[in-house]
Amino acid sequence: MNAGAEEKRKTRTGIGFISPITRRILAVNVLALAILVAGILYLDEYKDNLIQAELSALATQAEMFAVALSEGAVAETPSGHYRVSNISKQMVRRLVKTTGTRARLFRQDGELTADSRRLAGAGKTIEIEELPPPEGTYSALSKAFDVFDLILNRLTARRQLALYIENPVQRVTDYPEAMAALAGDYVKAVRRSDKDGLVLSVAVPVQRYKQVLATLMLTKGSRVIDTALYEIRRKILQVFVVAIAITVLLSIYLSGTIARPLKRLAAAADRVRHDFGRQHKIPDMSGRRDEIGELAETMREMTEALWARMDATERFAADVAHEIKNPLTSLRSAVETAARLKDPEQQQKLMTIIQEDVVRLDRLISDISDASRLDAELSRTQFDLVDMAAMLATLADMHNNHKENGPRIELVRTDGGTQPLVVSGMDGRLAQVFQNLITNAISFSPESGDILLSLFQDGSEICIQVDDDGPGIPDGLEQKIFDRFYTERPQSEKFGTHSGLGLNISQQIVSAHEGSLTAANRTDLKGRVMGARFTVRLPSATGKSRG
Repeated sequence: MNAGAEEKRKTRTGIGFISPITRRILAVNVLALAILVAGILYLDEYKDNLIQAELSALATQAEMFAVALSEGAVAETPSGHYRVSNISKQMVRRLVKTTGTRARLFRQDGELTADSRRLAGAGKTIEIEELPPPEGTYSALSKAFDVFDLILNRLTARRQLALYIENPVQRVTDYPEAMAALAGDYVKAVRRSDKDGLVLSVAVPVQRYKQVLATLMLTKGSRVIDTALYEIRRKILQVFVVAIAITVLLSIYLSGTIARPLKRLAAAADRVRHDFGRQHKIPDMSGRRDEIGELAETMREMTEALWARMDATERFAADVAHEIKNPLTSLRSAVETAARLKDPEQQQKLMTIIQEDVVRLDRLISDISDASRLDAELSRTQFDLVDMAAMLATLADMHNNHKENGPRIELVRTDGGTQPLVVSGMDGRLAQVFQNLITNAISFSPESGDILLSLFQDGSEICIQVDDDGPGIPDGLEQKIFDRFYTERPQSEKFGTHSGLGLNISQQIVSAHEGSLTAANRTDLKGRVMGARFTVRLPSATGKSRG
């Protein structure tokens, strides 16, 4: 084998590389697990629930703070009206000090009067800003999750939240929820921020005796929500890492139980293909109770069948050469002798021998041609439903009507049934079988004898028996008479009339129909031979559809 062919064989059998089946199994299992984990990581509904819970808690705080402000930070004017006093700045900061939220109080005129993150002093305003968590694994994973959410939001066409914008000089008109609270409504809002992720806000009216004095707006970042989502996703990823490791190991094990045996079978088949001495065989995997075991067993049977076919072809070629050589030798001898003879009578005898040998050669070649086409024809021809009773009745009528002398053929249905006896097969080839058997029975039966065709159903098989009144089959030759080119003819029959292929071809046809053809002698009560009996058994096709 050259280097190119060897390289091609290695590539085909996967030698030196990860098996393509292993890659496919890994890809399918890992992809399925990855899609499942990706779906779990997309905690959109869970995130919405967390946001709603935070908004509800924020709304409760806002209502409590608004009540506190209406009671402690409201002063009455000389005209009898109420207004928010300056103490509201300290109260707002004190109220939200431990909650982690930001509170802003807007008066009725829209001016910002208090902000928990802005401290006024010495003519300056100090703004308090909450620092983000330190950079690290948390930040890296969090950014990866943000990118993941961004991609999935775009794939699912999720509506983008409005951007939270904070002007240097804030007024109530900057926040729609605060504007709505001045009208006495309780409003919640969620916005996105470039720095804090999400900004949750709740605006409630601060009122005294049903008079709206100001708007209290509480805002809070989504750090608590992001932390909760991060922890859940981190745990999911930990489970995913363990699951993916187990999946990879199990996939490698599974692919090994599939790919390695298949590679062994492929390598063995390749060795068998290049082995002319039949030293290599397909490995025996009958211990496996699965499809690969069935494949290995089928390949073994196929290989043995091919070898048997090759042996049969070789034997057939040798038998053909031997059978053809005999009449050719006789022809050559007769032709050489005829050229030297001067006696016309002797020459005429030799010419008769030559004509008989030519006829014998022609018949032999025709039978050989028919036998050689038989396997191919049986393998590619579609079977039909054949009524055996009708076929045998036709054959019996043909012989009885065209033969004035000789044995009569009688057809008998011995099981007493009336239903059709149908088999699946080739009607022409099955007719050839019984034509051969009937012709064989006629040649051995006396002219006054009878040939009986018995037809009956035997379980799942249809049985046909051909009985003659001849001398029977010599002891020990019941199976040998089916050998190719074997002839055992009556002494009165002229030599060379038959090629010895008829019974062999008949047995091949019956075997191709999954049936059997056997021969035996019929005997009476005293053990005397009454004639020969050929029995054909074929699987019944009753109830099967045509084709």
